[in-house]
Amino acid sequence: MDGRPGNQPPLDRRGVALRYLCAVPIVAWLILSDGQPLMRTLIDTGLALIGLVLMRWRRRWPWRIALATALLTAYSASAIGPAWVAYVSLVTHRRWSRIVPVAALSAACLLVRGALDGVTQTVIIAWVMEVMALGGLTVFGLYLRGRRDLEQSLRERARAAEREQRQRIDQARLAERVKIAQEMHDVLAHRISLLAMLAGGLAYRTDLGPEQTREAALAIQENAHQSLNELRTVLRTLRDDGAVEAPQPNLAHLDALFAEVRAAGQRVDVDDGIDGRESLPAQTGRHAYRIVQEALTNARKHAPGARVTAELGGRPGEDLRIRVTNPARPGSAPGPGGRLGLVGLAERTRMAGGTLSHTIEDGRFILDVRLPWEAVERDPAGDSG
Repeated sequence: MDGRPGNQPPLDRRGVALRYLCAVPIVAWLILSDGQPLMRTLIDTGLALIGLVLMRWRRRWPWRIALATALLTAYSASAIGPAWVAYVSLVTHRRWSRIVPVAALSAACLLVRGALDGVTQTVIIAWVMEVMALGGLTVFGLYLRGRRDLEQSLRERARAAEREQRQRIDQARLAERVKIAQEMHDVLAHRISLLAMLAGGLAYRTDLGPEQTREAALAIQENAHQSLNELRTVLRTLRDDGAVEAPQPNLAHLDALFAEVRAAGQRVDVDDGIDGRESLPAQTGRHAYRIVQEALTNARKHAPGARVTAELGGRPGEDLRIRVTNPARPGSAPGPGGRLGLVGLAERTRMAGGTLSHTIEDGRFILDVRLPWEAVERDPAGDSG
């Protein structure tokens, strides 16, 4: 099927006008300089005008229009302009099975027209020059096609680069949302489990005095208030498409965390053997805080009321070690989302470039996490490499 090739862009009005400006001056010059009889001049001019009209469809039917306009040149010298424009359009398609026959026909028609008044040396020289011009037009048509191919390739590369850029932006946004979701899970799971523990104490303990009941109710109120504030912070971050704005906790906040869970009734023993914590990167400290927070939350879910031991250790040049243990109660069913805690811990540990293992020994659940001292941040949506 003919028609313009896929990488041949449609012409605007200026492009169409330019091609006619290439053909019309040739037509006019040949008519004015030919010095033929009036009738022959009229016929010549009429055929040239037919060629100009046929040029309109040269892109839809390139080889047919090139063939028709070439035939016009067998009698009309003025039709050379439209014929050559149609020929260049054909050459841009780079279909040699049609270019070569049309070029041969064009050369033959030019010779026929020149021989109408007899074959002379001048006619031969003029025909050779016209054939050479035809060869030059072939090169020019191939150049136009090459230029169009290059422009098409550049456009495709630009579109591919734009798509890749959009994909990178989308991946970055997804990664940031995964981080925010992880933060929201850790924070809210911690707060809600504390609320459940405090509410459970009010519901089942009958030995509490008015002052103790009031303290428990105030603790519930304070934790609920903090949960709402932290949830608002995360939601505001999602709406603003930015990073988490609230100050992020680190190892310096662990004492406050332990005091908070003890005040809620969780029994926690702490063995802190970290040296040089002032040189610990804030990012590593934040991951460590969240890991300890989630480990305490899991202990409250799976072993409520049991004593938990948290051991911390490490120094610059070594790994930061976190070990949290609690009694493993056989047959205890986890609460809603209970099996997701270890998944979240594993994901956070992987983001920090560390390792996590857990096992049950001598009736105790042991969670062992090692984080690189120097901060390592991996893409939560994929591997770091």
